[in-house]
Amino acid sequence: QVQLVESGGGLVQPGGSLRLSCAASGSIFSIGATSWYRQAPGKERELVAQITTTGNTNYADSLKGRFTISRDNAKKTVYLQMNSLKPEDTAVYYCDAFISLAPLTSRAHYWGQGTQVTVSS
Repeated sequence: QVQLVESGGGLVQPGGSLRLSCAASGSIFSIGATSWYRQAPGKERELVAQITTTGNTNYADSLKGRFTISRDNAKKTVYLQMNSLKPEDTAVYYCDAFISLAPLTSRAHYWGQGTQVTVSS
């Protein structure tokens, strides 16, 4: 069974930093593009950042320069480094990934359970 588990969330003061991790586990053959999304109370889920298998990245325009996505393929983990955090960054952060379980099979879409990030003084 494939699982994506996010960690690293918590309470941080404005201007602080956090690094989120998204670790994939299970019988995995390959992991494709992986993304971070976030959802604040009363708002729709929005894309934060995405990273492809070759390391190409894409960010929400409003977050460029503060957030950095990276991946460690050996550890099957994707990270989100968040700097200069603002109260409006408060949300549940989710990762998702396209994962195949065997050669020559298509990738399926998996989501993690989310990790809460709260930016407050």
